[in-house]
Amino acid sequence: MNPATAIAITHLGLCTPLGQTPQTVRDNLIAGNIDGMKWRDDLLFERSVLVGQIDTKLPSIASELKRFDTRNNQLTLLIAKQIESAVIAAKAQYGSHRIGIILGTSTSGIATGESALAQLQTEGQFPLDYDYAKQELGDTSQFLQAYFGLNGPCYTVSTACSSSAKVFASGQRLIDAGVCDMVIVGGIDTLCKLTLNGFYSLESISSGHCQPFSVNRDGINIGEGGALFTLEKVNLDKPAQQPTSYIILSGIGESSDAHHISAPHPEGQGAVAAMQAALAMAKLRPEQIDYLNLHGTATPKNDAMESRAVQQVFQSSLPACSSTKPLTGHTLGAAGAVEAAFCYLLLSDYNMPQYLPPQVWDEQADPNDPDLPLVSANMQAAIHHVMSNSFAFGGSNASVIFSRLTAHCDSKERA
Repeated sequence: MNPATAIAITHLGLCTPLGQTPQTVRDNLIAGNIDGMKWRDDLLFERSVLVGQIDTKLPSIASELKRFDTRNNQLTLLIAKQIESAVIAAKAQYGSHRIGIILGTSTSGIATGESALAQLQTEGQFPLDYDYAKQELGDTSQFLQAYFGLNGPCYTVSTACSSSAKVFASGQRLIDAGVCDMVIVGGIDTLCKLTLNGFYSLESISSGHCQPFSVNRDGINIGEGGALFTLEKVNLDKPAQQPTSYIILSGIGESSDAHHISAPHPEGQGAVAAMQAALAMAKLRPEQIDYLNLHGTATPKNDAMESRAVQQVFQSSLPACSSTKPLTGHTLGAAGAVEAAFCYLLLSDYNMPQYLPPQVWDEQADPNDPDLPLVSANMQAAIHHVMSNSFAFGGSNASVIFSRLTAHCDSKERA
């Protein structure tokens, strides 16, 4: 890519258990608010479970798009409306064929399929409007394309928990190849029984509130949520009346260690490779990362692996870091996008220094794992570069770096 250009995040829409507006989400993120975590007794077959839940009323899907009527797509619609004016303007500027869509998900409309199967069992037939396509992984991307009236590239990445982190790499490639002028990327996942009971069968669901990196950790809380971003190429040297600030996708690293179908490599080899690749692409040294959003699932093996991988990459220059999953639950295929959105919100606050998302946990560190400088309440830092980690089943790993840049900055600032 031409050094004078960069891929900027030009718009953001989101909805998480922390709220559905950038200001509300940021305020609750910094406060370490756990009010979005709710006990439910209708998801697991054997007991109640704590999950990150969206209580906002979701919009109805129009009759002409009823084929896409699922809760996952209703959540997508709520988020899409937040960036709709930007997409309409881009269609007029670039043409609908020059706007791509790449989303990550792991649940799609599975909950709708669960309801349909329940009716089949009790009444002997599926609902009249049931369509298996509603639970196919590509359904949400296709819905968003139909809603916006676009006909550019459109597809879904489904690599479990790294899904909506990897979409940034895919979006960047479409723009750099000259295929698209704008790419809508992100991820959406909603709660469903299949996912909860699947993790429960793996003995990976916490008995209470998850405790990332604690010696007492016993598994994850699952959550729901989503975020959508628009990516566009910007010219950093374009003449302007005054300096213009951008939040850019400065680095993205991907790896696949394929160590085990559900367990990460114990030394985090794939995680190390992903973080190092992101730093190399961003042309940043480890000590230049001001905040790291950890994958931090609170499973014994993930946290042990990630602490070792972070220690290996950053060594003596460990950045302030935290896992935000105790605030939202693990949003699975949407986690990469949701947590990237948190990083974006940190960079969008131009007050220096800024408050960081605190680690909400019992503060009982595991003595068997390397210590990490986990964020405590009211901790502040000057934020210019942030990294977010997403590590998935099967050894699919992705690390994303966002940076804040100002047009007309010199080469040292740009680096």
